[in-house]
Amino acid sequence: MMNNDIARYGAYLADEKHSSQNTISSYLRDVNQFADYLTEHQECEIRAAQPEMVRDYMSWMQGRGKSAASVTRFLASIKSFYNFLQSRGDIAANPAKGITADRAERKYPEILTAKEVELFLEQPQCVDAKGFRDHAMLELLYATGIRVSELISLNLDDLNLAAGFIRCASRGKERIIPLYHGAIKALQDYAKDIRPQLVADPAESALFVNMNGDRMSRQGFWKIIKYYQDKAGIEKDITPHTLRHSFAVHLLENGADLRSIQEMLGHADISSTQIYTHVVKRQLKDVYHKAHPRA
Repeated sequence: MMNNDIARYGAYLADEKHSSQNTISSYLRDVNQFADYLTEHQECEIRAAQPEMVRDYMSWMQGRGKSAASVTRFLASIKSFYNFLQSRGDIAANPAKGITADRAERKYPEILTAKEVELFLEQPQCVDAKGFRDHAMLELLYATGIRVSELISLNLDDLNLAAGFIRCASRGKERIIPLYHGAIKALQDYAKDIRPQLVADPAESALFVNMNGDRMSRQGFWKIIKYYQDKAGIEKDITPHTLRHSFAVHLLENGADLRSIQEMLGHADISSTQIYTHVVKRQLKDVYHKAHPRA
């Protein structure tokens, strides 16, 4: 079923802009596909999209073999759609503003190396409540590859640290994701000793809360990611999805099968997971050309 904002946008193109039927069909297809991507990969409504999500989608399109022309057309479509919403007062800012198609030249997701992940995860200092909380959040994100929306939606009773897993429920489906020892330890320290100090209301169910004791917001977590990226001095643009991508590629590199990764990521379609095989093949090719004496 078409999103109501998208339906209104289609009517605007027809009635006010007097666009051709081909143009309308093309723009609506682009916007609908972006909305589907946000639902599947970001657990986000199209109104709430962030600039990083637009860039991620452009890279995702390229990774699936879309041409530069297709990506450029998408960008025009989405800018027009968000301009429409902004002009109606439905959103405060256009998340696609200032983004150029050049960003789409990176055809595959940004991946951190194992050393970069280690450096990044070392940044939160476990000397105060914020440090313990941030350390637990980042460890959990890399340990499980969950989406940021899933992270902030977790409740305390979604943890089963004795058994070494979390329960993640989204879009009516539930999945169980195992945890490595370091993540279990970080979560134990936070849940047992730190969280009780932070929650304002003893009845609060959220696993991760802000310094006021309320459930962590998406925007709050994005700021935390950016803060530790700057602190680590990592030049790659790190987003919560960067850790999700890195989680998948590192598992694949170390022998995990694609179906298991699909299950852990919560992808409805295996084709969404297959992009990581292309990343690994590309990396192998780069290593070969750098290392082989006759390459």
